[in-house]
Amino acid sequence: MAKICLCLTGKTLKRDLEILETYRGYIDIAELRVDCLEPDERFLIRHFPERAGLPVILTIRRDIDGGTFVGGEGARIRLLSQGLAFADADRRRNFAYIDIEEDLNVPSLEDAARTFGTRIIRSYHNLKGVDDNIVERLRDLRRVGDELVKIAVTPQSSEDVLRVVRAAKATQGIDKILLCMGHLGVFTRILAEQMGSRISYTTAKESDMHPGAPGQLDPKELSELYRFRKITGCTKIFGVVGYPLKVTGSPLFFNTIFGIEDIDAVYVPFPADSIDAFMRLAAELRVSGVSVTVPYKEAILPYLTKESKLVEAIEACNTIVREPQGWSGTNTDAMGFSDSLLEFIKRENLKRKKVTIIGAGGAAHAVAAEVYRLGARALILNRTPQRARDLAAPYKFLWGTPDSQGVTRMKKFSDIIIQTTPAGMEGNPAQDPLELYSFSGKEAVMDLVYQPEVTPFLKRAAAAGCPVRNGYDMLIRQARYQYTLFLKKEFPPQLVSRVKF
Repeated sequence: MAKICLCLTGKTLKRDLEILETYRGYIDIAELRVDCLEPDERFLIRHFPERAGLPVILTIRRDIDGGTFVGGEGARIRLLSQGLAFADADRRRNFAYIDIEEDLNVPSLEDAARTFGTRIIRSYHNLKGVDDNIVERLRDLRRVGDELVKIAVTPQSSEDVLRVVRAAKATQGIDKILLCMGHLGVFTRILAEQMGSRISYTTAKESDMHPGAPGQLDPKELSELYRFRKITGCTKIFGVVGYPLKVTGSPLFFNTIFGIEDIDAVYVPFPADSIDAFMRLAAELRVSGVSVTVPYKEAILPYLTKESKLVEAIEACNTIVREPQGWSGTNTDAMGFSDSLLEFIKRENLKRKKVTIIGAGGAAHAVAAEVYRLGARALILNRTPQRARDLAAPYKFLWGTPDSQGVTRMKKFSDIIIQTTPAGMEGNPAQDPLELYSFSGKEAVMDLVYQPEVTPFLKRAAAAGCPVRNGYDMLIRQARYQYTLFLKKEFPPQLVSRVKF
């Protein structure tokens, strides 16, 4: 079973021990990153394993491999030797592992490690991409049979990530650590068991702790939210795909519910710069269901073998489920949106209401369909006029761009204003997509963004006296519908209050 390792990157051993105590309940192993210690502290590392009270990896990572050590190899070898010196017969007082890069050849150091039970991790790091011969590297990296081989690469695309996942499957019989650094491969740290990877590295979120490597999760998050230790080869995999996918509340919602109900499933983020590469990745991992978000709600359609009537009508899909004959797609955004909007304005329909919809992407398709179904007339404004016109045409809505002319037309469509773009979302510039419009205070305003809670757009509307709602309520409502599609059972409504964003 894969283990959780906490990378200790403090400047002093005392601070590292403090961090270790904070997270002890969530980890199995610690990695002492000697390269992050102050120079004087590096000479005191020998007794750290005894003080730590759990297995410790001895690592002095060079800057060329993503660490901070800039001294010569002679100095680094002396420090590694000092960590192994005066080994104790009680192996718990020695370092359990020593990380040695593939190009470091010091037989005496390796012999000393093996003599007293310190296992060698033979490592290779690529900070710029993914090697073409990654499978061969994995097979050739081990020099002696008891070594644990480690390869950490930095994918530049989802195609790169896919190659790493396939390499993991091709090397199932090798005792290894295989992971993707950076945002695109974050799921490889969660699904270590599926990757055949023995260790998943984490970093404490405290401000003074340097990240052990790009993309490492917090140990508490990995252990508690993703229930890492319960993930097996039989665990059902669900997730959310989008790009850049820097902000999503879905993993918190679904994993919390899975935990409460003790369901053998995990929900992970899949940042993907190519929907085609992701769909092939989903096939490799046998993903059971996916939430689809920006920018793939329309691009996903060619990959579906079955579409709900709503998806066929609005040509946008936010939920796919694996079935024997292929992927089935539906749209829970529409249902979640209308439920949330009607509760917000305390109405059963939108008859005699005039609405402005900002945006023409996948979410706007769901919103426009529901606004039409509920009886309203609407104006669609989008920076790309062609997309606004295409979305408006089936419903005979008016359309335009959010310029002065479009804002003037809004005066007749201002009962309700619905913002469907990512503008103002956490991780994006703090933009207001409707800067030229002056709120009167009578408009009901809804922004589908939920992080942050108040976007610049909502803030300005609220300041004018408008009733406002962000996308959180819609998120929860549509996620409940997704739960039913994923698990083939109704969502227990009493559980909603136990999910906190």
